[in-house]
Formats: sequence, structure tokens, C-alpha cells
Amino acid sequence: MASSIGSVPPQAPLFRAVASSTRQIHQLLKCISFTTKVHVQITQDGIRFAADHSRVMQGVAFLDKALFTTYTLNLAENEDGALPQFQINLAAFLEALQIFGATDIAAKQAKADAEPYRSNLRNYRPDAFSHQTLGMPGTCCLLYEDDGSPLSIILEETGVKTRCNMVTYAPEQPDDIPFDRDDLSFKIIMQARWLLDCLSELAPMSPTRITIMASTDVPWLSLSSGGSLGSASVDFSSGRDLLETFSVREKWVQSFKFDLVKSASEAMRIASKVSFRGDGQGVLSLQFMVEVEGGAVSFLDFRFVPYITQEEDEEDEEGDVEE
Repeated sequence: MASSIGSVPPQAPLFRAVASSTRQIHQLLKCISFTTKVHVQITQDGIRFAADHSRVMQGVAFLDKALFTTYTLNLAENEDGALPQFQINLAAFLEALQIFGATDIAAKQAKADAEPYRSNLRNYRPDAFSHQTLGMPGTCCLLYEDDGSPLSIILEETGVKTRCNMVTYAPEQPDDIPFDRDDLSFKIIMQARWLLDCLSELAPMSPTRITIMASTDVPWLSLSSGGSLGSASVDFSSGRDLLETFSVREKWVQSFKFDLVKSASEAMRIASKVSFRGDGQGVLSLQFMVEVEGGAVSFLDFRFVPYITQEEDEEDEEGDVEE
């Protein structure tokens, strides 16, 4: 007869969360897949994924704990009590999430990816998180045993269990692009699909830049671009049906790299609304509200540094070299 005296109970994992589907997680994280690695921070309220592109664009996807059926963070298991944080390869993580439940929507998703500026979003966004689209009847478990261990994705469907271990890297989170909420030049809340439609009008010109202007009079909001094939602009009315909230302290005009703003098009596709803001130093903030299954809400945040700031930095560097 085996004795249990002196046996050590298994240590609880530092973090464990279970979701009934991978689709919601995949859809949100795909919106920030403009970089290879992302910084991950696990908190009591959810998981924060942050992506950075050369310090001129940042995107953050926050997976609220409400997206999971169970969510457990054992900070007592962490020696210093600090929140777990690390980096992972986002492309590999997204691929692992699609092992089950992706084939039934492959054709439709491929069509959407091929037409990133399709204006008729009604055929896409409303069912983005429906049970039919989610497709996976099994479960998905995210497991982080301890600091420095892999992040495991355990997928189970009809008795078949698959475990993928994602290598975690030392955290190297860059500083957030500063955005001064106390010095807003303008704030506009509008339906996200209008912003996607606007990009679809500007994209055929093959633009390198997009110029955004918010004004206290007509045109209230204007987005324009120019490229090798010509120029185009889109002006928005301040009517309630287009701009739900419209507040402009002073005229604001800034230019940004078009391809970077275009990187947020997936968020524009799945979101219901966007908070469109610019501060006194010219930084652009786009915060998207995404409605998910069960009435929960998730947010995606993007920040962009204007061209004028980048050019000034380059000029300062050239001046230092000359001296």
C-alpha cells in the first residue's frame, strides 16, 4: 500500500484560462498582426497584447476575462508578485489558434482578406462572432506554468487534444507612444465602417501619405491622399448620422504613412464604433469598440506618430552630425 506521507501537491500554474472557442481571440489578435513579436502582459482583468512598429505605430488588443469561461491568475505563485509578462511570436500563435474550427469559413475569410477595403461591411461584421462562424465546438485552454515557461495552447475537440507550446521571450516592451488626453485638439466618434469606406476611396491612388484635417467649420473632417496615380479626398458631414460625437478645439492637420493607417483596416472591419482623436503634439489615436458574442465588448487601440515629428527628428540628427 503506497503511503501519501510527505507527498508534495502539484503546484498550481501561474495562469490558466479556458475559452469555448478560439475564433474571438484570433479575430482580435489578427488586428495587430503588423509585427512579428508582441508583448504580452497578464492581469487580473484580462490579457494585454501590444505590438510596435518602429516607434511610429502601436496597436494594443485587450482580451477581457469575460471572453473566457474560466480565468485564473495565481500571483501568489510568482515570487515577487509582479504581473507575468513576456513576448511571443504572434504569427505562430495565430496559426496555432486555427488548428480547429477554421475550415468552415476559409473561403469567406480569404475573400475578405483579398478585399481589405470592401465597403459593404454588412456582409462581414454582424456575424464575425456568431456561433456558426466560431465553428469550434471544443475548448481552448491557455496555460502559463511559471515565469520563463512556454505559453501553451491546449485545444480539445471531440476527444482529440492538441497542445502547442509557444516559446516565450524576455519582455522588451517599448515605451508607449505618448498621447495627451488632457490636450485633445479633436475627438470624433463615428461608425468604424465609415473610416474603412474612406480608405477604400483613397487606396486606388497608391498613396504614400494620408492627411487628416479636423476643423471647426466646413469641411468638418477631411481625409486626403496623393500618389503616383493622382490625388483624392473624402469629406465628412457633421450630421448625427455620420459623426455621433464631434468636438474640435482648434483646426488640426497632420500627415501619416498611409500603409500604417491601412494596417488598422481589420479593426475597422470588425468594430462597431471608433473614437477618432488627435492631441496637441499631432499624435493620432484610434480606439475601436468590438462587440463580441454574449454582449461583451472588447477594445483595440492604435496610435500613430505624424510625419512632421519623424522629419524633425531626422533633421535634428543631421544637425548633430554636421556639428
